[in-house]
Amino acid sequence: MKPRRKSKPIQIGGVTVGGDAPIVVQSMTNTDTRDVRATINQIKELEDCDCELVRLAVPDMEAAEAISPIKKGVTIPIIADIHFDYRLALTALVAGVDGLRLNPGNIGEPEKVKKVASAAKERGVPIRIGVNAGSLPKPKNPRLSIAGQMVAAALEQVKLLESLEFDLIKVSLKAFDVPTTIEAYQKIAPRIPYPLHIGITEAGPPRTGIIRSTVGISTLLYLGIGDTIRVSLTAHPREEVIAGYEILKSLNLRQHGPILVSCPSCGRAEVDIVKLAEAVEKELLKITKPIKVAVMGCIVNGPGEARDADIGIACGKGRAVLFKKGKKIKIIEEKDFIKALMAEVEGL
Repeated sequence: MKPRRKSKPIQIGGVTVGGDAPIVVQSMTNTDTRDVRATINQIKELEDCDCELVRLAVPDMEAAEAISPIKKGVTIPIIADIHFDYRLALTALVAGVDGLRLNPGNIGEPEKVKKVASAAKERGVPIRIGVNAGSLPKPKNPRLSIAGQMVAAALEQVKLLESLEFDLIKVSLKAFDVPTTIEAYQKIAPRIPYPLHIGITEAGPPRTGIIRSTVGISTLLYLGIGDTIRVSLTAHPREEVIAGYEILKSLNLRQHGPILVSCPSCGRAEVDIVKLAEAVEKELLKITKPIKVAVMGCIVNGPGEARDADIGIACGKGRAVLFKKGKKIKIIEEKDFIKALMAEVEGL
């Protein structure tokens, strides 16, 4: 893995993005922001799974004004997602938002951006230049690739903000196409000092979206690119947060909650390992400790893999061996598999 790209740290609320700070996991609500109670409730669900930043859609003035009461009911920083009307950004800033996302494809007129930047600078609020492949401004050089057009759009906005002596900047360049996204980030990473928010936009429902997002996000992180991530899924936003932390854990970039090791099941298994692993996975959602738990279905690889975990179970017909820190501690009956395993996990 390449060393992480050095970037200028910025503060979004109380969260540091960039520099030497841990890679931040964020999500976006899918409630109607104008429904203050529903939005607060969903943000609290995100807080429960350790989402660190949350973005809200701001389609109109009512939504922008709703930011003030929403902020009073939650603890994590809020970012306003602004399109088309720069006045929504100004209202969101008055309402106390912690960060802004502006899309240069539909709000890029210099005079409008200048007004937003001036108000944001006055309050110390960062702006994310959020470029999407599907909503690019008209290219000055149409011969550029899509990735090249994305980079050009971002750099133009960076230059504008810098001309206003505004440097609380974060940049993203997202596409549905994974190679295009990777190319865009690789092109811009050496050209600006600002933190990069990475992700694959409109990745789809969990089964396919997690795969597409993981391929793109993990590749960039392996190349040392990325300071904050969002896994964009057609699902409840908590699924985005869970997937984001799993990506970071897989690359040893952050430790967050348990790691579950389970075998893929085969004809040797004498227990329903799929059902057992799913049940354990559900129970582990309640655990925040960074531990490794193994659920293995037979005696061939099971004992070895289970011994490598903090807590492990290697199943046979009707019974299983329970391991702790590499040592066998007891034999348990099938009816007690989950209860005994989780008792040891909770006791660590």
